[in-house]
Amino acid sequence: MSNKLSSSVPTDREVVLGILNNSEDALNKLYSGYFPMVLQFILNNNGDEDDAKDVYQEGIIVLYNKIKSGKFELSSKLKTYIYSVCRRIWLKKLSQQSRKTSNIADFEDIIAVEEEVEQHEEKDRQFEKMQSALVHLGEPCKTIIQDFYINNLSMQDICEKFGYTNTDNAKTQKYKCLQRLKKLFFQS
Repeated sequence: MSNKLSSSVPTDREVVLGILNNSEDALNKLYSGYFPMVLQFILNNNGDEDDAKDVYQEGIIVLYNKIKSGKFELSSKLKTYIYSVCRRIWLKKLSQQSRKTSNIADFEDIIAVEEEVEQHEEKDRQFEKMQSALVHLGEPCKTIIQDFYINNLSMQDICEKFGYTNTDNAKTQKYKCLQRLKKLFFQS
């Protein structure tokens, strides 16, 4: 397989075929494509970057051996499979560290992990929609919403910043802005 894979994250089929054909390119793409996801998970769960590299390496070896043995069936997205395997490896290590080895057996199956990845992707989509709705909201609404919900300013701060006569007026304006934001959000 001399032709280089074009996109930064290869398709699942390209990875499987690449591994079957001993393509170093496929493995490299696999590393760069999915490592950030595993790194994020491990940093959020008492680990550091070295832990993430070790776990990812083990996860890729599991995948590699499974594909090579011919026992690999792509029943979910490859991203989900890698996440699931790496998550299980890390949870097992954590539980060994805390010597609670008795309950390793009851880790979640791949379906739960797939749902988790999908929820994560859904959150990203919702966030993008919200960003887009905020852009279309215009001023002063955009800044009021951001100041209150993102920058955690008090109604008093907002009142002074925008020159409202009292906090009730600022609250009324914020409410109207929220109503407009809702309309935009559900239209987009």
